[in-house]
Amino acid sequence: MNKSPDTDVLIVGAGPTGLVLALWLTRLGVRVRIVDKTAEPGTTSRALAVQARTLEFYSQVGLADAVVERGRKTMAANLWVAGKRAAHAVLGEMGTGLSPFPYALIFPQDEHERLLVERLSEAGVQVERRTELIKFEDHASRVIAYLKRPDGEQERCEAAFIAGCDGAHSAVREALQIGFPGGVYEHLFYVADVEASGATVNGELNIALDRTDFLVVFPLKGEGRARLIGTVRQESDHQRDELSWNDVNRRVLEWMPIDVKRVNWFSTYRVHHRVAGHFGKGRAFLLGDAAHIHSPVGGQGMNTGIGDAVNLAWKLAAVLHGRADASLLDSYEKERIAFARRLVATTDRAFTAVTSSGALARLIRLHIVPLLLAPLYSLKAVRRLIFRTVSQTVVNYRGGSLSEGRAGEVHGGDRLPWVKSALNGSDNFTPLTSLAWQVHVYGEANSEIRRLCDGRGLPLHVFPWRPEVGRTGLRRNAVYLLRPDGYVALADREGRAATVTSYLDSRKLTLRS
Repeated sequence: MNKSPDTDVLIVGAGPTGLVLALWLTRLGVRVRIVDKTAEPGTTSRALAVQARTLEFYSQVGLADAVVERGRKTMAANLWVAGKRAAHAVLGEMGTGLSPFPYALIFPQDEHERLLVERLSEAGVQVERRTELIKFEDHASRVIAYLKRPDGEQERCEAAFIAGCDGAHSAVREALQIGFPGGVYEHLFYVADVEASGATVNGELNIALDRTDFLVVFPLKGEGRARLIGTVRQESDHQRDELSWNDVNRRVLEWMPIDVKRVNWFSTYRVHHRVAGHFGKGRAFLLGDAAHIHSPVGGQGMNTGIGDAVNLAWKLAAVLHGRADASLLDSYEKERIAFARRLVATTDRAFTAVTSSGALARLIRLHIVPLLLAPLYSLKAVRRLIFRTVSQTVVNYRGGSLSEGRAGEVHGGDRLPWVKSALNGSDNFTPLTSLAWQVHVYGEANSEIRRLCDGRGLPLHVFPWRPEVGRTGLRRNAVYLLRPDGYVALADREGRAATVTSYLDSRKLTLRS
């Protein structure tokens, strides 16, 4: 057996979660190795939505513009019942003022992965394909992993940490013997990439509901391109891997105004709802589908995995660079598992409402929702609430070990509110591209804070106070200590240097190696 060169983090699985983890770690100066047992990136996928919070994370590493350029903004949605358009909702830029990315973006996972692989390659890291994790051992000070290479030979790889981004059937999770409780929905679903025409291939999101079926038509970039998601209620005599477009439920397709001219690819899947009992153990961590899977309602799955990756990346980097105690890594599970559990419960309820054949569910789905959708969406408060929830900009870590204080309406653990054009035509998210701890003050920073930041090597960004800044919930002259992922670690309304000092010292955080 050959001994590979040491690496800081061995990443198992090269889907979006693993690729983003590798990108962030590389930007943070951490050596990574990323392996995947498949021969090539996936060509079929069901993840389509890229939420605003993900784009904000991507903006920190210079990736957001490329994703937006290659994706398609969804500006409106239509609800169809029994062949008739029952409701039309203008989505537009419903998050205006809340995020630099105030819209819904469609960017298929297969294209998304190719872009991430390109950027990782430009950073000097190649995905090692047809390389499988056989087993690993946690030796307290390091991890020893055994990999099966493309030629069939085994290789010994030594790493400081291992990250399981290897999906629902995670080898890392199995090796850790961590449970994955939950269940599976009875229906079999399909996803198809098609070339089509008709009233529902109009660049808008189209959702068709029926008594026992549904169909979603997602617009893709390019004329006449769409992604369909629907149900395969009867598997007939075919095995799942033998099913084709001819086996899908035709009920909705028969009355939907869509003419499918060509099916580029077709895939089936079952929807699970599961959350791992733990997101890590020792020097091993679980992220993405290896840690949690849930229904596709709301387009949350891939984005949640990317959120896991960003949360863990800066913490691993801080520990590896000697800027934080290893106990910092305990906060990864505590922060992310609570959100995953809430998300699974929420999407489970929504998915059951969409797919249930019960009389009450049908009444709500086919009559009440179409009646209320457009009027509700016309209300600014409703649009903003929906945007905050679906975009994941409302996700917070309040009450966690790294979250402290409150200033204005902003608590420790909240995502930093976005302030447009705060400094020289840029915004207050621009400094976050450093991926570093930093202090923000909106108004005037006192001399004590300035001395503390100088002495600690802590970047200080002072933004002019304007009335619109106050409307975001920020408080004038307060101090906001920010984590590398753009969340507020400490909010102090009085702007006291002693509070910042106490926060850093009590958590054994240093900003210089």
